[in-house]
Amino acid sequence: MDDPNGGLEQLLAELRPKLHRYCARMTGSVIDGEDVVQEALAKAIEAFPDAGAIDHVEGWLFRIAHNAALDFLRRRVRENATRSDEDLEMVVDPVSGARDHQIAAASLRTFMRLPVAQRSAVVLMDVLGYSLDEIAGIVNLSVAAIKAALHRGRARLRELAQEPEDLPLPVLAEPERSLLATYVDRFNARDFDAVRDMLAEEVRLELVNKLRVRGRSDVGNYFTRYAQVEDWFFVLGLVDRQPAVLVRDPTNLGAQPSYFVLLEWAGDRLLNIRDFRFARYAIEGAELVVLD
Repeated sequence: MDDPNGGLEQLLAELRPKLHRYCARMTGSVIDGEDVVQEALAKAIEAFPDAGAIDHVEGWLFRIAHNAALDFLRRRVRENATRSDEDLEMVVDPVSGARDHQIAAASLRTFMRLPVAQRSAVVLMDVLGYSLDEIAGIVNLSVAAIKAALHRGRARLRELAQEPEDLPLPVLAEPERSLLATYVDRFNARDFDAVRDMLAEEVRLELVNKLRVRGRSDVGNYFTRYAQVEDWFFVLGLVDRQPAVLVRDPTNLGAQPSYFVLLEWAGDRLLNIRDFRFARYAIEGAELVVLD
């Protein structure tokens, strides 16, 4: 059967990890970045039938993602404007086409300390490798403005790289810590009946990039599928300073976690499960902490 969207859905699947790398650095969180990606993909699918001829579909998608990220930041009241106040004529250094690997490796929290225009320009060029003209098309700014944003953003990131990141770890308070620990212990023991006993009647499951279901019966099938595979071991941790279940390869427990699961509680009942098993791209760049 022909794809009614002219191959758009396949392109979305291919670009989703790249879109996430951008959105995570724009929002400062791999979790919020996935929210923005989902919003952008929904907008793209809705707009595509009436968009007419699109010369560069990838640039069109990134423009939608960029605007979705700005909308997110406005809602979160992180920034008060979409454009920085740079003097567009003050371009001191030439723009190199080569990526700055120190900048590309900066933490998501560090990127958040840049103004939006600088952040966007640096991520698009130094992390994702887009050209000046491509970036200008995505963010709807002039090439001169992009050059200024790159110069100031790169300089600021190099300054920030010299500063220690000494924020204290958040405290995982009771009863959430005990609930998470119990969930992890029961999962690793493969006592899925005991795990099901923790579910709220109205529990919701999102297997990111795969499916969404709700209700104890339908969500219960999720545990049946986990029982059929052996490629996971759960540990208690933090993802971008949020409580999470980190998932490791049981044959190599010393390796970095390959994905994570977020849980939300209503009292002592599990209300929301957000599992990134089918969206492993989301862990790239995340701040991960394993809790004892």
